[in-house]
Amino acid sequence: MEYTASLVQLNIDERISARRKDALSRGIPVADDETLQFLLLTLAAVKPTRILEIGTAVGLSTVAMLYECQNARVTTMELEEERYLEAKQNFADFDVSDRVTAHLGDAGEILAMMDGGFDFVFLDGPKAQYEKYLFDLKRLMKKGAVLFADDVLLYGWVSGEEPTPQKRHSIVDKIRSYLDTVTKDRDFITSVLNVGDGVALSVYRGEQES
Repeated sequence: MEYTASLVQLNIDERISARRKDALSRGIPVADDETLQFLLLTLAAVKPTRILEIGTAVGLSTVAMLYECQNARVTTMELEEERYLEAKQNFADFDVSDRVTAHLGDAGEILAMMDGGFDFVFLDGPKAQYEKYLFDLKRLMKKGAVLFADDVLLYGWVSGEEPTPQKRHSIVDKIRSYLDTVTKDRDFITSVLNVGDGVALSVYRGEQES
């Protein structure tokens, strides 16, 4: 893993890199370099025009996605108001505000009220809610859409490579339940990859006949 990680060349706008470093220094969760590289690679292959993001944080991954996909729009949602407001400022600073629809609130409630047609979903919000979101995500995704779920191995706890702290058993169980559900769902084809802190990459094949 150390060797492959050393090969990551994250070629993004220097201003995004600087703000990512600043966010990390303040304890704000941003995608690590390996995950962001794989996310941008996947976007380059899929070339989506409608992206749904759950978990805006301060909007830096949103900006990076929009820089990679020049013809795309992003609908994103964030629960914490302070981060949401900082994200809005970042969208303005990077001149992408007109390509972003940003929501402040609980993703589960927002998803239930949304219409479909998304061809890419970046799932990076509350990990314990991933399985809960899946019902609405299937409704909102086009056939052939890609679902990119981040942090699904969670420090090696989910895979069992590292012992799970006592207080984290609940979230580990919920992530495992999500992985079990999405990998067994015939409407998806899914691979779980040891990229960054774990990525579950799923392609929505549409509802299969039983």
